[in-house]
Amino acid sequence: MEAAACAEEFRRRLDAAADATESALDALLATAPLPGEIARPTRLLEAMRYSSLGGGKRLRPFLVIESARLFGVVGEAALRTACALEMIHCYSLVHDDLPAMDDDDLRRGRPTTHKAFDEATAILAGDGLLTYAFDVVADPKTHPDAGVRAALVLALARAAGLGGMVGGQALDLAAETAATPLTLEETLQMQAMKTGALLRFAVDAGGILGAASVAQARALTRYGEALGAAFQIADDILDAEGDSAALGKRAGKDAERGKATLVGLLGLDAARARRDALVAEATAALRETGLGEGTDILAEAARFVAARRN
Repeated sequence: MEAAACAEEFRRRLDAAADATESALDALLATAPLPGEIARPTRLLEAMRYSSLGGGKRLRPFLVIESARLFGVVGEAALRTACALEMIHCYSLVHDDLPAMDDDDLRRGRPTTHKAFDEATAILAGDGLLTYAFDVVADPKTHPDAGVRAALVLALARAAGLGGMVGGQALDLAAETAATPLTLEETLQMQAMKTGALLRFAVDAGGILGAASVAQARALTRYGEALGAAFQIADDILDAEGDSAALGKRAGKDAERGKATLVGLLGLDAARARRDALVAEATAALRETGLGEGTDILAEAARFVAARRN
């Protein structure tokens, strides 16, 4: 696919994935309780909806949907998995913004959940989204094969938990008050856990849903890892160079809090060079799937991650 046409098709599919995810999340977060639930408290549900609806590029759901599409999987299986991942991502933002964590007042251009509601409700909203994500993936509506559902649950738990996103967040917080700064290797590990693990899961999930071969699954994992690393560097660059209005959140907070970033360790020019090398690595990994032009949109996603302005 020609570059201009590919970029246009990527934007169309990204927007379509965002719209589909928004509609599906809206339905999942309806007022009526599911079988086995007793009731859905109004204020808690409002906070969960506030945290997860009406904002964001929905890159992670897009990656699930597009990686599944590589293997001919479309519809509810990919969309519900995408929604589960987005719930995990949104929960992480709610908790990350809390005063005990990154202490942010602004997210996606509006007050953070604990500011719009209160801290206790924000904590519970995050808890609710985290738990509900596994409810969605484990539900037979997501996939008729219990083995596929179990594989998705396991992969998502590993990406989101102690050895993934949560562990990475703990390392990030500890680095702020450490006696010595993190080394480059330690920073890369922390970022691979905190940010990269969920992005890697997004493409791994497509392989699980599509019964990818071992070689294809490994190539997708390499793509996801490189994409996640490039995403984090781009985020660090935006925090250093961007403004709060464009970002929809407070800019410059990484330097204020002494966070470990590749911009801080390497400088802006070297960080940009590393970001671009990771994009090249991501696209090379896609070629190793043997799926040809079918991977063009995911390659464009890697370029988009590097070039984004918010």
